Amino acid sequence: MKKITALAGAAALGLSAWTASADDLRMIGAFPEGFVFTEEIVKPFMALVEEETGGEVSFALTGPDAVPPLEQLEPVQAGVFDALFTHPAYHAGTTPVGLAIDAIAADPSKRREGGIINYIDAHYQTLGMKLITAPATGSKGFRYFLKEPITGEPGFEGRKIRGTVSYHPMIEALGGSGVVMGGGDVYSALQTGVVDGAAWGLTGARDFKWYEVANYMADPVFGQVGLMIFMNLDAWNALSAEEQAGIERAALRLETDSIARFDSLAAQEKEDLLELGMKMTAFSDAEAEQFEELWSGGVWSIAEKGDPDTVAGLRTLAREAGLSD
Repeated sequence: MKKITALAGAAALGLSAWTASADDLRMIGAFPEGFVFTEEIVKPFMALVEEETGGEVSFALTGPDAVPPLEQLEPVQAGVFDALFTHPAYHAGTTPVGLAIDAIAADPSKRREGGIINYIDAHYQTLGMKLITAPATGSKGFRYFLKEPITGEPGFEGRKIRGTVSYHPMIEALGGSGVVMGGGDVYSALQTGVVDGAAWGLTGARDFKWYEVANYMADPVFGQVGLMIFMNLDAWNALSAEEQAGIERAALRLETDSIARFDSLAAQEKEDLLELGMKMTAFSDAEAEQFEELWSGGVWSIAEKGDPDTVAGLRTLAREAGLSD
């Protein structure tokens, strides 16, 4: 199996070297062991890589207990870890380009054929990172989880809602204020009233046990979730052409399979949460009709603010592929 040694910068970052098997590439993930994104995205990817490379490349995964989700990009850039599994909104302060994937419809073939994945990859390579794969977690991505039901317009009047920066334009348009925090901090924030609700994907709230501290799931669902797996560019370049090709085959298989799998998982999770005592609430018809526009327009606006020229090019590709407005 392939071993990559890439520890430069660990001391400067105040991190000790993280070790697993001597043969494993080291991956840091934004989500805990047992969490649905870990179990259904990164672990299948790791298995596919071993299969497609004949065991020549393998990854060992460590989670956010080692490095908090919002701080994981830098140690991978520095080579402390070889790979990163994350949502790009978690490093929007460094670059907002990746988070724009959430405004691009979840069609893996069109994303690849339209040059969207290659374009994002080329941008990240300027930051010392290689985009390996961008699997979508279902045909729709998000909903709001709330302590109290929606009772009027605007639906979030006076409420504080957890969300990465991608959500904030939408939250504000619905009358609320956005609060940035990692998913692992939301339970206590809901419990103590720091937030009144949380934006999240259609899977994961059950794993976090939010049903214990939030009573409602809100309709409609909206948007797409664009999780990403990156490699440190030097680590990627150290692989042989055959090993790189095997990883790329694994990436395509993951993207192709993930949508149907997550649609099924989301349906089961909704059923489970209702059985655990959560109830449904809904935004008004007038607000619901605006959800997709509020979401995609807000994501593009955040991304364009941070890097207008690069994001403009990405949006053009998405429009030409018929995957965004």
